[in-house]
Amino acid sequence: MGNETVVVAETSGSIKVAVVVCLLRGQNVLLGRRRSSLGDSTFSLPSGHLEFGESFEECAARELKEESDLDIGKIQLLTVTNNLFLDEAKPSQYVAVFMRAVLADPRQEPQNIEPKFCDGWGWYEWDNLPKPLFWPLENVVQDGFNPFPT
Repeated sequence: MGNETVVVAETSGSIKVAVVVCLLRGQNVLLGRRRSSLGDSTFSLPSGHLEFGESFEECAARELKEESDLDIGKIQLLTVTNNLFLDEAKPSQYVAVFMRAVLADPRQEPQNIEPKFCDGWGWYEWDNLPKPLFWPLENVVQDGFNPFPT
């Protein structure tokens, strides 16, 4: 081996993994209006940070329970996206892991457990989503993403 130099670039941002849940009920998906420094007042799917040692499925179930008091089942991986938030005060990168799930009990209704993060939950038709969407969701929708089984 010769003389090799490895240069590691410094970054001022952070990298996080978010698990995003496409909770399906009929032809509808669950969306909430965000109250957050990222995407405030936009509509988003339920989501949250992956905790150390947690599977994507465990994270999806935990986040739905924490945010809406809903129990979910039939959790499946759909797609993964890479999202850079460069224009924020603290630049960050989110790897978003999109999961599909259904209600464990179809009679359950979402509760707004974390009102400081969400203005409330509602069921929306995939082909008639409310505006404005949180931009990572808007991007996958524009790219043809569809969480419903074909």
